[in-house]
Amino acid sequence: MAERMAEVELSSVVLHDAEPRSLLSQNYTQMACHLTDSQISIAEDDVETAMGIVHVHVQGNRSKPAIVTYHDIGLSGVTAFQGFFNHSEMQPLLKHFCVYHVTAPGQQDGALPLPQGLGFLGDASLMNNYQYPSMDHLAEMLLPVMQFYGMKRFIGFGVGAGANVLARFGLMHADKVEGLVLVNCSAGKSSWTEWGYQKLNAWHLKSGQLSAQVEEYLLWHWFGSKTMCENHDLMMVFSDYIKAINPQNLSHYIQSYIKRTDLGLVRETDPSKRAQTRNFKFPVMLVAGESSPHLDQVVQMNARLDPADSTWMKFECGGMVLEEAPDKMAEAFRLFLQGMGYVPSLSQTKIVGEHEAARRASMSAGFGSGSPARNAAPANFNQRRVSHPVTPNPEFAAC
Repeated sequence: MAERMAEVELSSVVLHDAEPRSLLSQNYTQMACHLTDSQISIAEDDVETAMGIVHVHVQGNRSKPAIVTYHDIGLSGVTAFQGFFNHSEMQPLLKHFCVYHVTAPGQQDGALPLPQGLGFLGDASLMNNYQYPSMDHLAEMLLPVMQFYGMKRFIGFGVGAGANVLARFGLMHADKVEGLVLVNCSAGKSSWTEWGYQKLNAWHLKSGQLSAQVEEYLLWHWFGSKTMCENHDLMMVFSDYIKAINPQNLSHYIQSYIKRTDLGLVRETDPSKRAQTRNFKFPVMLVAGESSPHLDQVVQMNARLDPADSTWMKFECGGMVLEEAPDKMAEAFRLFLQGMGYVPSLSQTKIVGEHEAARRASMSAGFGSGSPARNAAPANFNQRRVSHPVTPNPEFAAC
């Protein structure tokens, strides 16, 4: 005789739509009124250079050693890095450094179409003939940023196109760089496939259109197919941000990136010849996720580096390591810094203890993040303005 099954009614279960975490800088500003002077402060500057205005967010005490970040295409210094650098496991490190989040010309939130953003409003010929800085020029634009803040040397932290910019700067000015962390970095020219898809994307963006193809390509470029299929909440966050990008400015940044030249790195096995060889003269850590669409490029770059000065890290995640594995990335970054002589007394046990203390403090202050992957400590913003960017690729086709 079959057993009769009782009906169960889930009367107390309430369904809620997932609310994606927004990484836009306005949300940090809204939090500022609740903060105290003891918390990490953030200032915001526009730094004039010979080739355009560079927007910089300064996070921390400027008397501390400098970390300079540079973002990938489609992102800004805020959206690419502040989520990671505000992660709870990064807070003990931030006490010892000042982070300068550099945003390429015209890539910040609310930017006017270039060259209007530079103040050229009436010259039609200049509007049509405006030339965005090349990758080498973007690297050279870091010199006036260093001069503006009085930096002598810095540790670079770049992702994608931003990693390529910092790599170029390190090759040009090795005496001004202490070390580089390069995520999804390519040392070579763009492939014909990359050039073709990005050229089409730039054409759509230049006309002021943000097509579905451009959005899909950027998500694939950042995360890869696996994360796109599995982490829909994260896709919602970055899809919303893509819609806030100035499409014309983004087309300029993409054009510069696909026209990049080879870095010219040479691995020299003879120690007596290494000083004359074109390569990095300081520690470098290459990072990629095992499902990153740029994994092969990172592996190829690693084969061209001097193994005595380089480290290669691969994490079990997609392309955006800072979002998908922030705790592992924070630990790897700490070990990299300790290898250069920084924060020698900072252990993982101490970080976990401070992490738990910060979590309890933030909960008591009403700063619950709503996401275990981004239990971020708040930041204080003191703003100051200073005067001185088809058919889907089968590799990222929908699931």
